[in-house]
Amino acid sequence: MSKFILREVSSKGIKEELNLIGFDSSYLHCAAEKFRYKNIKVYDLSPAQANILKQTALIYGADCAVNKNVITGKIDKSDVILCGSYSQLNKISSKLKHQQFSLGELGDEIKSFLNPEQRVTKIAGILNITPDSFSDGGLYFNSNDAIRKLEELINDGADMIDIGAESTRPGSEAVSAEEQISRLSGVFEYIRNNNLGVTISVDTRSSEVADFVLNNGADYINDVSGLEYDSRLAEIVAKYNAGIIIQHSKATPADMPIYENVIDELFLALKDKVLRAKSMGISNIIIDPGIGFGKSRKDNLNILENINSFYSLNCPIMVGISRKRILGIENQDNNLKDIFTLVYSYPLISAGVDYLRVHNVKLHKTFLNSLPT
Repeated sequence: MSKFILREVSSKGIKEELNLIGFDSSYLHCAAEKFRYKNIKVYDLSPAQANILKQTALIYGADCAVNKNVITGKIDKSDVILCGSYSQLNKISSKLKHQQFSLGELGDEIKSFLNPEQRVTKIAGILNITPDSFSDGGLYFNSNDAIRKLEELINDGADMIDIGAESTRPGSEAVSAEEQISRLSGVFEYIRNNNLGVTISVDTRSSEVADFVLNNGADYINDVSGLEYDSRLAEIVAKYNAGIIIQHSKATPADMPIYENVIDELFLALKDKVLRAKSMGISNIIIDPGIGFGKSRKDNLNILENINSFYSLNCPIMVGISRKRILGIENQDNNLKDIFTLVYSYPLISAGVDYLRVHNVKLHKTFLNSLPT
């Protein structure tokens, strides 16, 4: 039997833990910053920048990992990983403001990185007006059935409804813009004639479809190709001053590319896509890492475990795992898949993901409402 009792303490609740041991309450906030740690990856620093950042970190007892050739100057750029307590990182940030090589700007970025906005999870309900979606293909293909489902999602508390008329499941075939518009027209006549009080997004890669739905009451376009499929789509979204959901998809749904570092590749790709959208005049941007789109189950789990890596892109984040293969129960019924979806959703809710795209809105809203505020 051990003589001592040890327990790991999460930095998330460190203030409560310090209070429990009788720590001086007047110094509680400052002390808590010393017990909260963060690792920050900074891309493409020059050897001079990397060296100064490392030396500054060491001054305050933090650390900074750099490429081994930084000290010799044999490389042009180095990614670095800065680690330390919030207290140390704040001091590093302040110190950098007096340094050259644009490190003052980096100091400001680090400070803002440490104080992100509070995130509250919203639920986006899925409405597939398709004959072949992987989970509910054919159920809402008729306009009356689609409108009934739309009303159900609203009554269940959906904050957003994502409507699609083209399946993007593995092996699916492209659907023409004309056919998508035909499938959507009945629902959008209903949307246009009723004040629904809910955000509407449309899952399409087509600028022609985007033009139709944005002219008839849609608020967002959800482009699973991430602005790669149709070169005019961003232009149409900007024309209506609408929002866009940019998803990462390295390949077609049927392909399975190999990633050297899936988090790095997604982060940098989404960063470039966000900058591209902004350059086209779009300011309302949501990003989606694209779970299940050209990624192995291991890749998908890695993304979910590191979802907060994407927060510094300064866009709301949407994640869609509902009833997908990542759950590991592909041949089970939808009721069990919805329960598994909720189990996978909880860590994302705890991490502050902005939107969960789900089939079973009622289950997720009931769970969210049960959580302590």
